[in-house]
Amino acid sequence: MADNDNGGGGSAGVVAIVAVFVLVILAILFVFRGRLLNRGGTQKIDVNVTTPK
Repeated sequence: MADNDNGGGGSAGVVAIVAVFVLVILAILFVFRGRLLNRGGTQKIDVNVTTPK
């Protein structure tokens, strides 16, 4: 029975590592997608808000 418990814990660890790896890849893709879309034309919006006197 000890072997089964250790095997289950090991596979759970592998699943956790794979899940973290996938999340990191998705985060990197999200950042690069934003950079690629904004590379064509960088737009700066300047908003001046003044209060009436």
